[in-house]
Amino acid sequence: MPPSAAKTAALLASPDDTEAQFYEALQHADLDHLMALWADDEEVACVHPGGPRLVGVAAIRAAFEAVFQRGAVHVHPERVRRLQSGDCAIHHVLERVQLPTEDTAHPPTAWVIATNVYLKTTLGWRLVLHHASPGNAGDVQELVADAGILH
Repeated sequence: MPPSAAKTAALLASPDDTEAQFYEALQHADLDHLMALWADDEEVACVHPGGPRLVGVAAIRAAFEAVFQRGAVHVHPERVRRLQSGDCAIHHVLERVQLPTEDTAHPPTAWVIATNVYLKTTLGWRLVLHHASPGNAGDVQELVADAGILH
């Protein structure tokens, strides 16, 4: 493994590490860092709120490049629910997005519900799916039902 790949793998030692870097890259509009977090697989996919399904690294890169032309995305994961089994981790995230405005003291907030899926690779945990849907302020309060028999 080349030295840079070993360093990257160390930085992506867990799904939480990769997720933290994903949100950091969004907040700094760092396209190269963001794309380095994705698995090197043409089946990776991304859905932005209200957008189409983007499949493949090239399509995902182009979409984030367009997003970053408007500037950084001030997004903060508020609530994360985690499910991990073997080499796969699924994170359900409530994202708080601060919208750009003249009023920097009280920027308006949008809520997004996202699912991030990570796979463990030889280069560390990599993102294989980011699926985001519009949310609303009511999503801040989680509804959790008692576990029961589904069928």
